This record gives sequence, C-alpha cells and structure tokens, in this order.
Amino acid sequence: MLRRAGIFALFWLSTVSVADETVSICYGYGCIAQAEIRYSTGQLGEVRRLLAGAADAADERQRLAEAVGRLYGWAGEQSDIRNDRGGNYADGHVPGKMDCIDHSTSTTRLLGRLEALGYLRWHKVLAVQPRYFLGLVASHWSAVIEADDGERFVVDSWFVNNGEPAVILPLDEWKKGAGPDV
Repeated sequence: MLRRAGIFALFWLSTVSVADETVSICYGYGCIAQAEIRYSTGQLGEVRRLLAGAADAADERQRLAEAVGRLYGWAGEQSDIRNDRGGNYADGHVPGKMDCIDHSTSTTRLLGRLEALGYLRWHKVLAVQPRYFLGLVASHWSAVIEADDGERFVVDSWFVNNGEPAVILPLDEWKKGAGPDV
C-alpha cells in the first residue's frame, strides 16, 4: 500500500505544471505605458529548466542573464518593446522604446516572478537601485539581486537590444559607472 501511494505521489508531481503567468512590462520612457505580457507554461518551463541547471551562484547569474533576455524577447512578440535597442538613442522614435526606468521596473517584476515561482536558488530580488552622476543626480537605474553570501549585483537589460541577455555586474562596480558602451 505504501509503495502504491509513493508511485501515485511521483505520478502526481510529474503532472504538476506552472500555469501561465502575466507580467506588466513598462515602456515609453518613465513607465508611461505598460503591456500585459503572458508567459506560457512552456516558456516558463524553459526558463525553469535553464535556471535549474545552475551549479552555483555565479552560474545562476549567467543563466539569469539569458533568462531575462528570453523573457524580454517573448514580451517583444506580444508588444512594441520588440523595437527597443540598447541605451536611449539607438531606437530613435519607434514605439516600444524603453529607458532605464522602464527596464529597471520591468526587470525587477520579471525577477520577482521567477523568485516567487521558486526558480532562484542562490539569489533574492531587491529594490531598484540608482547610480548618481557626480554623486548628486540619479542618472541610471537598475534591477538588483543579492547572492546568498550578501554580494549584490545589478541585472541591467537597458544596455542591450530586446531579447539579448541582460548585463549582470557587481553593484559596487556598476555604481562607479561600469557597463558596456551604448
């Protein structure tokens, strides 16, 4: 009887799947517009498998960069953010362009969903962080994660074109201006 219950439990667990998820993605500079993006069970399963393969925190960050890129790519299939290019100037006046406020807000939402689904094993999602120009004016914003050892990293999708892996850097380096040229 106990064996039969164990087999049933394994069968039941193998049939459990994540339902579709909806996330609001900001665009238009300053979150002036939002699109409700639906991620299918299959897409979420792909992201879950990608992140589940991580061997440690560093590997999870590398995989997370790719996962964020995929999530934005799928969002671009459903909205004008497909037109977004890295930085603030490469996309011109196309609909769907995004600034760092749009990216930091949306990336934090995406990371929050991954965390809520239990996909992050070595990191937790923190509040958006600014970096300052001359120590006075917030000049750029990014999503932030914290590793189990307390080290913090930005997950910055603003630097790249829609659908490309996000840039992940130590928060302290990013605050000093680190990042790819855009």
